[in-house]
Amino acid sequence: MKIATIRLKEYIDQASTTEQGIISYILKYPEEASKLTIYQLAEQTFSSPSSIIRLCKKNGFTGYKEFSKSLVYEQAVRKNYKNKKIADVTQADSVKEVIDKVTNKNILSLEETASLLDYDVIGDCVELIHDCEKLVLFGIGASLIVAKDAQLKFTRINKMVYVAEDWHTQLLMARNMTSNDIGIVISYSGETQEMVQCAKTVKENQARLISITKYGNSTISELTDYKLFVAANEYAFRSGAMSSRISQLNLVDILYTSYVNMQYEKSIKILEKNQIRKGSNPND
Repeated sequence: MKIATIRLKEYIDQASTTEQGIISYILKYPEEASKLTIYQLAEQTFSSPSSIIRLCKKNGFTGYKEFSKSLVYEQAVRKNYKNKKIADVTQADSVKEVIDKVTNKNILSLEETASLLDYDVIGDCVELIHDCEKLVLFGIGASLIVAKDAQLKFTRINKMVYVAEDWHTQLLMARNMTSNDIGIVISYSGETQEMVQCAKTVKENQARLISITKYGNSTISELTDYKLFVAANEYAFRSGAMSSRISQLNLVDILYTSYVNMQYEKSIKILEKNQIRKGSNPND
């Protein structure tokens, strides 16, 4: 599903004065705007239906009907966040209650993350990964675990991926990237200062950048060319990434599987070649 408000935020700097007025109204009153007809929206924004239609098409929609549908869907997702809250784990919970709460929270996170994904953006990211000379991943803490999982998966199909354990090395890698490279920065909050610095450095070198953050505005997502979101529903006592890590790993699986499908026959041959069978002689 195309996320309407995200596309408008990305486009606003290049929009005309009339288009900026329309976008500003929609971003300020998204729920109200989602209920308006094209004529009502034109009246509220002192514009015309034709201007609104052109704006919709410039942002990848077939027209106002598809745009309005996307906006309605987006507002429904936001409401689900509020309505589907799962109670935090408490000290008084039994083992069964802990199992149920953690499992349900992870399932909810996966479902909500799937609803946030823009199919076109996923497709564009896979194309970029396929065409780039060097794929560099950035993450610290739990996000580093996700980055290393991605590195292992893509290396299996002979797509060389670079990720470093410590932040200083990651920053050096960012400084050595070029416009032919792609970076993926992983940060649940989107505000981790080390990752913000890496993202800024990647952009200074004119390399394309993909972000994986929680849903919503953040410093890192604003810096990147392509935004991938996971559901923002961690437990309040979050001492370490839990449901967010599951969603990030699932997102990596989606990118990897889409990449394999892009060149299916070639990928299968490489996977068969690189399969390491347990108990066999590695030199055979």
